[in-house]
Amino acid sequence: MESNNSLEQTLQDGKLYRHVNSLIVAHLRDNNLNQAASAVASATMTPMNVEAPTNKLLELVAKGLAVEKDETLRGVSTAAPFDPVITTGYGSIPAPRTASVDFSVNDTKGSSKIIPKHESRHVSEHKNVARCARFSPDGRFLATGSADTSIKLFEISKVKQMMQPDTRDGPVRPVVRTFYDHQQPINDLDFHPQNTVLISGAKDRTIKFFDFSKTAAKRAFRVIQDTHNVRSVSFHPSGDFLLAGTDHLIPHLYDINTFKCYLPTNFQEMGVNGAINQVRYSSTGGMYVTASKDGAIRLWDGVTASCARSIDGAHGAAEAIGANFTKDERYILSCGKDSSVKLWEVGTGRLVKQYLGATHTQLRCQAIFNDTEEFVLSIDESLNEIVAWDALTAEKVARWPSNHVGAPRWLEHSPVEAAFVSCGMDRSIRYWKEVL
Repeated sequence: MESNNSLEQTLQDGKLYRHVNSLIVAHLRDNNLNQAASAVASATMTPMNVEAPTNKLLELVAKGLAVEKDETLRGVSTAAPFDPVITTGYGSIPAPRTASVDFSVNDTKGSSKIIPKHESRHVSEHKNVARCARFSPDGRFLATGSADTSIKLFEISKVKQMMQPDTRDGPVRPVVRTFYDHQQPINDLDFHPQNTVLISGAKDRTIKFFDFSKTAAKRAFRVIQDTHNVRSVSFHPSGDFLLAGTDHLIPHLYDINTFKCYLPTNFQEMGVNGAINQVRYSSTGGMYVTASKDGAIRLWDGVTASCARSIDGAHGAAEAIGANFTKDERYILSCGKDSSVKLWEVGTGRLVKQYLGATHTQLRCQAIFNDTEEFVLSIDESLNEIVAWDALTAEKVARWPSNHVGAPRWLEHSPVEAAFVSCGMDRSIRYWKEVL
């Protein structure tokens, strides 16, 4: 019961944020501050024509000030205790467990870390292949997408409760929402950085927006119709824009309020000749990276949408199937169908490290950092194992049976704790956590 209350409180918080944003936009608009209203509307995904009673915001502020004054006179403190967290529409994002790894260190011999043991639990399954997964920014929610066209939303606190050996309150149901609105398999997912909104990209050439604060919602409240199979999606950290990597040769940049699509003007000069397998923004949104079927990793300017650097043949003649920035935006971790995982320096395009010893030549599998960036994880298709390397020394430090029937096709790590999820060809979702 307590877990349900926690979820509902989180979702109510999301509704409150949207209500406040609506009042701010309406107040600015009604006072002819249209430019400011437009900026707030764009940043918060609030319609410009939102309806609100005239001067409603002023009325509520006046009432709040009156209550605060009354409490002050009665000696009641309204100040909140200091809490070093970042507040979002989801709740609170904890500070990172440790600082990011300094990959500029060269002398790393004999200094490999030992990754803690992990245990996994089957938490749910789709009716067809589980193709992708994504955690919310605060790590409280997990979404998975499937070839059966459905999306499942998990509450992580319920997943953890499910894994406890002494659960006495009956079966725990970690899936709190299921969405059905695509016509073909889902390729990728992402959470809005502030609001309780989830997006999905699919083979039906659409990007769909789901509001998971609404308990009865089954379908999208917004749809972007693209021209190609949408292979990958990524929100800008501001929430104003999103990127779509598709069967088209270049990334599609969308304004999420106008749905206008922006393309770089010089893309014909870039020598691009392969569809995009994955696109991801850097932590500040100043850059984004694409991994393409032509084997290249490309860096793009987040402001001008122009290609700043192309690492051609990053994975030889094989497809580049994944790419992600480190937290400090100085490096990119890429994965290819040549059975290699590589770390690249953003500033020079120089290959810094290679993580070898895991075979992946068929599936669109991922290579990921753990939340502290101390370890790299990927999949060995031939042995059906999850492989871990020390990120700094590139030494293989663990191999774990995946416990899937057939190799998993996707890994995704929590951004805030030592836990990750694997999605399988066997339709199952497995949650992995450290064994203490």
